Amino acid sequence: MAVRDPGGAEKAEGSPDRLMALSDGIYAIVLTLLVLDIKVSDGLDAAAFRQAVVDLWPQLAAYLWSFYILATFWRDHRRLFLRVRRADTLLLRLTLASLGAVALLPFTTGLLEEYRTQSLAIALYAAVITCIVGLHLTIAATVWRRKELQADHVSDQLGSAVVRDLGVTVIVLALSVPAAFVSPVAALCLWILLIPAKVVTGRHTRIANRSTGIGH
Repeated sequence: MAVRDPGGAEKAEGSPDRLMALSDGIYAIVLTLLVLDIKVSDGLDAAAFRQAVVDLWPQLAAYLWSFYILATFWRDHRRLFLRVRRADTLLLRLTLASLGAVALLPFTTGLLEEYRTQSLAIALYAAVITCIVGLHLTIAATVWRRKELQADHVSDQLGSAVVRDLGVTVIVLALSVPAAFVSPVAALCLWILLIPAKVVTGRHTRIANRSTGIGH
């Protein structure tokens, strides 16, 4: 009869490494799924083929945007968990919820490709990415509120910078959901506003990173 080692089991369940490995796998799969809907019909003549390739630009634009968004989410998720010493049940549930939302992104990207002028398609896409960032914000706030989960090199300055960065992103994305029903262009403009906003908040995060002596 095998003897169970309670301490070893607790250590295995509390390590963030398993969650990071699972997350890396999910993100890799979802990033691959994004490209599967981009295709050209078989049996086209030269003129029809050229037109079909030209008609792919909305799909390619949606793919590139979603790939960028997912890559950013993956990077942010890794940065969060590189500062986690122990993952408890709450962090496990929050991470699984965020991965569930990430897995929805190929579906909403497909809607955006096919119905880019429809407010509902844009709103659903925005709602999913808002949910992902909101869950990342909740993870960050949970870690920096509970010192026993933090790695030794985490500072209050770094914690507040990360929470502020994610908080600004959530606000802008959440505003784009109702904006999509007013005008799809308005929602797109809000997404574009994220670029300068992330530059500003990202600078504060990098400063906080340097103050702790880590480069992630």
